[in-house]
Amino acid sequence: MTALRLLAGKTAYQQIEQNGLTPSMFSQLFAASGGPKWIGVAGLDKYLFGEFFADRQTPLYTMGASSGAWRLACLAQQDPLAAYARLEDLYIGQRYDHVPNRQEVTEQVERIISGVLGDNGGVDIVHNRIIQSHFVVCKAKHLNASRSRGKLALGLAATALTNAVSRRSLGWHFERVVFSHQQVKSPFSQLSDLPTEHAQLTRDNINQVLLATGSIPLLLAPVKQINGISDGAYYDGGITDYHFDMQTSAPEGLSLYPHFYPYMSPGWFDKSLKWRRAHQHYHNALILAPTAEFIQSLPYQKIPDREDFKQLDSDSRIAYWRESLKRSEQLGEIFADIVEKQSIMDHIERL
Repeated sequence: MTALRLLAGKTAYQQIEQNGLTPSMFSQLFAASGGPKWIGVAGLDKYLFGEFFADRQTPLYTMGASSGAWRLACLAQQDPLAAYARLEDLYIGQRYDHVPNRQEVTEQVERIISGVLGDNGGVDIVHNRIIQSHFVVCKAKHLNASRSRGKLALGLAATALTNAVSRRSLGWHFERVVFSHQQVKSPFSQLSDLPTEHAQLTRDNINQVLLATGSIPLLLAPVKQINGISDGAYYDGGITDYHFDMQTSAPEGLSLYPHFYPYMSPGWFDKSLKWRRAHQHYHNALILAPTAEFIQSLPYQKIPDREDFKQLDSDSRIAYWRESLKRSEQLGEIFADIVEKQSIMDHIERL
């Protein structure tokens, strides 16, 4: 069974064909939103975090939203694999033995974030000058900023309707906020596709930022205050940037994207819009994604998703997620073998 696809944009394909595959050729790393889907590619993450980028000497600019931001928060710590193990244990170990309210889910997520950040509380992430983290949060506008669930639901419906016509209309409903080290050379410093505010990632706000980037509307309470920016209703970064569709500014290297799909839906409201896929801005990217055959071989013939909380009891879900996590190691092993043997041209596809 073929388990891993390697899809390269035009620029990435040409450079890899000419120069082979090396960690130093990548200057950007993406990690998508998508709830527990990351469990299906965790083996890739652990190889990339623990070996592929272990001896990095030049800046790697990372961009993540929601659970993708939590994964990248592990990478930027002094011991990324220990942080990732905490994420695995805390995320998979969530238990909801009755239908939870927003506050109960929020409290679970707060525990996950606190555990992932560990004893240092994220200080090493903020001070890391090699792994340059960028985390996306969405500031709600108009009805979407309401405390009323009914008004919020109406606002989300209006967002979906206008977004179906134009992705740019998201700016009427939400503003993207990117928290980062605020480095001038960052390829994400001049985003113009949607209204975007750039803010400093600090020791005093990293916990708030990681909570906000995973705060799904209606499921979790919004984060009302993030130190360093104005108060508001801050929600999941995947609303604007589910799988990302960003025009980076003159990046010096390629982008690497361990992803659970062979395609990218720009924002959360684009998931069902099959005609809206992001390819234009991935000319310099290498996408690593599980094959359909690999996914079919997993329990329930799919990678984990949020519906599992509704469809399975806690024990069944935890067992399924842990098995999927174990099986994902195969993806990391395959990519490690390709890197070691420099056999990527035997496997690469054009995006």
